[in-house]
Amino acid sequence: MTRKRKPYKTYTGEFKQEAIRLMDESDKPASEIALELGIRRNQLYKWKERLDSKGEQAFTGNLGR
Repeated sequence: MTRKRKPYKTYTGEFKQEAIRLMDESDKPASEIALELGIRRNQLYKWKERLDSKGEQAFTGNLGR
């Protein structure tokens, strides 16, 4: 039996930037912020790394991916 996987969830660039801002400015651990936002903790770190390396162009195109 072949099992279909769920489609990837996409998030806007604004959502990603706000999530990173929360992580940077909050006293809460990243795991708690991720839980509140409904994403994986590791995803926050990936978005932050991408923002640090690409700056303003980090979340443009591909529906904010």
